[in-house]
Amino acid sequence: MTTQLLKEGQTIPLKIKRLGINGEGIGYYKKTIVFVPGALPKEDISVEITKVAPRFVEGQLKKIIKAAPERVTPPCPVYEACGGCQLQHLSYPAQLLFKKDLLKQSLNKFRPRNFENYQLPKTIGMKNPWNYRNKAQFQLRKIDGEVEAGLYQADSHRLVPIDDCLVQQPATTKVMNALVELLNKYQLPIYNERKNSGIFRTLMVRVGVKTNEVQVVFITQSVKFPQKKALVEEITQHLPEVVSIMQNVQNKRTSIVMGDETIHVWGKESIEEKINEVTFDLSPRAFFQLNPEQTEVLYDEALKALDLQPNETVVDAYCGVGTIGLSVAKQAKEVRGMDIIPAAIEDAKMNAERLGVTNTHYEVGTAEELLPKWLQSGFKPDAIIVDPPRTGLDQKLLKAILKQPPKKMVYISCNVSTLAKDLVDLAKVFDVNYLQSVDMFPQTARCEVVVKLTRK
Repeated sequence: MTTQLLKEGQTIPLKIKRLGINGEGIGYYKKTIVFVPGALPKEDISVEITKVAPRFVEGQLKKIIKAAPERVTPPCPVYEACGGCQLQHLSYPAQLLFKKDLLKQSLNKFRPRNFENYQLPKTIGMKNPWNYRNKAQFQLRKIDGEVEAGLYQADSHRLVPIDDCLVQQPATTKVMNALVELLNKYQLPIYNERKNSGIFRTLMVRVGVKTNEVQVVFITQSVKFPQKKALVEEITQHLPEVVSIMQNVQNKRTSIVMGDETIHVWGKESIEEKINEVTFDLSPRAFFQLNPEQTEVLYDEALKALDLQPNETVVDAYCGVGTIGLSVAKQAKEVRGMDIIPAAIEDAKMNAERLGVTNTHYEVGTAEELLPKWLQSGFKPDAIIVDPPRTGLDQKLLKAILKQPPKKMVYISCNVSTLAKDLVDLAKVFDVNYLQSVDMFPQTARCEVVVKLTRK
């Protein structure tokens, strides 16, 4: 495969064959693979080459000569500039088919044992695939003397101002816009990345969808908080839904949004959210699924796959605030969970206490350290639930599971590539019963999957 025939700036005709992992169109020009964001399978297009690499080229969609029947007009005015969503131009039923196809592509690439026979039911979607996100995290910039909040354009530090994000819960949008107005009204110092000056960097707004409680977090460059009293007064007067105001200090020059220090400004320190009748406390840094409605669906699928019997013990690796483990605690003999964020473990313990659950044990640490330690001390779980980050299972944890595999395992994945890679090892000791994809992030290329595994 050679890309020597192609040069940057050249325009070529292309037929799109499929969608790639980031929702980009993929076609072949004289055997060279071409990636084109915004293009769809079955389309004939003309493309301007923007990048030539040794084994592939990237292009910009110039003209659609023949459109796919699944193409729709994206309703969002900043869709192309913002980059937060990748699939608004694809009809929703076709998005669900794409997510199942992504899973197939990954299995084909890594080829875990017997993968051709894995059951892949239809992706479970949403009735209304809009306004689902319960958390907005918008960067701040001063543009022509005005404070603006929004997201960075893909692969850049150019801010795209957003005052109505169509995938956000309306409550987060309303509060975000009101906060930006206040920052302008009081002429507050906005952080300037280039000069490393100013104070206010990011605004985070999170809503408990079942409780309507809203938390506001001001993420600042230093502990300074000018006009704090005036801001708190304005927020409490005009935004009664806000029950918690916090400040988080991030003084490092990094793209990581939050720092280690969180300061309580006003109201409650956390907000409440309910999932499957279980109430959770959410502190500012606690990880929580961004789509509560589909989280219930995802956890129902995980519980179904777990098929827990009375007297069985469960390990909830990567447990966060305890969401999954606490959903099964009533059926289990014992649930043990671990997480590396101490605040999340504190929340998990409090959530267990509030539920009156006494058969849980939560510990700060990595799954790869704690699981072998627990196994050594004689604790042998019947089942393990893993919900790892996008990088997949840690190698040490994978080794510990393979060495002493429990009777059953449920793998909740947010990245089909790392899932397929991990299944290569897991399929040696487990039967892969099925992989159920769940659409947690409509309009984006991300796909969550629940996998049921049973020891051979």
